[in-house]
Amino acid sequence: MQIVIASRNKKKIEELKRILEGLSIELLSVNNFPHLGEVVEDGETFQENALKKARYVCKQTGLPALADDSGLEVDALEGAPGVRSARYAGDNATDEDNIKKLLKDLEGVPLDRRTARFVCCIALVFPGHKEYLFWGYVRGKITETPRGSYGFGYDPVFIPEGFSTTFAQMLPHEKDRISHRKEALDKLREFLIKLTTNL
Repeated sequence: MQIVIASRNKKKIEELKRILEGLSIELLSVNNFPHLGEVVEDGETFQENALKKARYVCKQTGLPALADDSGLEVDALEGAPGVRSARYAGDNATDEDNIKKLLKDLEGVPLDRRTARFVCCIALVFPGHKEYLFWGYVRGKITETPRGSYGFGYDPVFIPEGFSTTFAQMLPHEKDRISHRKEALDKLREFLIKLTTNL
């Protein structure tokens, strides 16, 4: 079975291939289909964005498609930045810009009220409109200053529950074991194992 990853992100494609290794599935990406356009992620929820990307790629290629959307939800900011996590400080914002804005918005908020969670939603869409969603979460707190140089996005300011170090202070394989994306991917892997066993 072939599945198309609705992403051009090299690191994301490699991660998916690692996690789904050993299954009788050939993973392609949108890089295999140069005619595909970019999908505008304008949904109000992670689910809407993931489904929009997967539906488009599935329709254009005629193959099952896989897409994800993820972000950070901060309780003291009523769930912001949420689906706008990558564009929190503006459309062309860098990770540093987004972190700077987040810390400014949380100025004066004590550590015990700086609770947050990372969310990942993975959508798998098959031709014929069968759709499946897989969710992953990791709860934690937002620091007052960035720490660490690994990872990306908000990793330097996020301490996962039960730890004293930020995601950016953890080695990639340490973060992978507890990340929101890993939880969602594990659920996807279980589903695909059952699916390919029954083929």
